[in-house]
Amino acid sequence: MSGSHHTPHGEYDNDQSDYTHPDVHLHHDEAHGVAIRKQIWFVFVLLAAITAVEFIIAFIMPRGTGRNVLFIGMTLVKAGYIVAYFMHLKDEVRSLMITLLLPLTFILWLILALLIEGGFYNGGWFNL
Repeated sequence: MSGSHHTPHGEYDNDQSDYTHPDVHLHHDEAHGVAIRKQIWFVFVLLAAITAVEFIIAFIMPRGTGRNVLFIGMTLVKAGYIVAYFMHLKDEVRSLMITLLLPLTFILWLILALLIEGGFYNGGWFNL
């Protein structure tokens, strides 16, 4: 390790890389941290509210296609928020988002096609 020396505690005394330098975290101010925490709490409360609505609907609404479609829609909204905010996909470049979301679109299309085809057998899910 050219030019770097270990201190008695195992740290490098003159390592000036961007990842280990103590000044690297000074570009974020407290207002930015507050905004990020506020956004995280908003997403958490939104996901909790959607889950509470799902729980209430499970006991109030009768079984059927409408309830299933409602549950699937709310689940997709929750999954979208989780992927965007907690898995940080919303901060990624567009090409990576398309690379991840395009196969998901085909999987969702497959599920829908199988549900519709299954609807032709014995009354099925859509009662066609």
